[in-house]
Amino acid sequence: MTAMNLSEAPLSAAAHPFDEAVQLRRDDAQPDLFHGGTSAAYGNMVGPFGGITAAVLLQAVMQHPQRIGEPLSLTVNFAAPVADGEFQIIAGAVRTNRSTQHWSIEMKQQGETVTLATALFATRRETWSATDASFPLLPDQPANQTAAMPVHRLPAWVQRYDIQVIRGMPGFMAPEQPPSGDSVSMQWIRDEPRRALDFCALTAICDAFFPRVFVRRQEQVPAGTVSMTIYFHADSAMLAAHGAQELLGYARASRFYNNYFDQSAEIWTPSGNLLATTTQVVYFKQ
Repeated sequence: MTAMNLSEAPLSAAAHPFDEAVQLRRDDAQPDLFHGGTSAAYGNMVGPFGGITAAVLLQAVMQHPQRIGEPLSLTVNFAAPVADGEFQIIAGAVRTNRSTQHWSIEMKQQGETVTLATALFATRRETWSATDASFPLLPDQPANQTAAMPVHRLPAWVQRYDIQVIRGMPGFMAPEQPPSGDSVSMQWIRDEPRRALDFCALTAICDAFFPRVFVRRQEQVPAGTVSMTIYFHADSAMLAAHGAQELLGYARASRFYNNYFDQSAEIWTPSGNLLATTTQVVYFKQ
């Protein structure tokens, strides 16, 4: 695969905000080096939305001329806050086997490392397949009849998605709703405006849940992801067939303890295909 040199092929004026946010320019002199910048459209309360940072790290490997196969997993460690502005990504294949390829990815700003990631890519072959996870039990209500999440006064990244919460709305966003008593959220989600699904977009959607402490405590407290891992259970053909339809996201925490909690999530198609599972460790201050 030959990486596209974005300095020679700029995005059109009608490019989707997501494509603009993950746009990278590969350095002609250093094939492992990419240049990019944060997007205000995916801003969070401080710096960029973590999902878009993870997506742009994956994008560096997707564009790399040495890449083989498709992503199986991505682990991102947020070592320091990502500041608004320019960044550099160094993406190198550290080991290539017959069907798997292991990558090290590093984001830097002002010469300092802000994010570290590893990725596993592989070429798949058709085998016996099965899904042991159960599709979440939903109310008898289609996605287009579920109330959309209010976006007033929320970070910019929330406005880049159409999110319709089935269960687990944070209390500060819907004070009329009674506390749920747990940290479970279920939501329909898609890019806004609609965009065909690919691995980078799926990566960002895996992080498009509010911190579980917001749901469990029904209040907003300082919180941020420290480490996130995504496992991809689909290939590019399956993602292309899904197109721009809504996805179903299910998220929960297992334990809140001394400033940290975990978060696990599943991303499903409406027809019951499990596309990705993800886990996080999140810092919170109470």
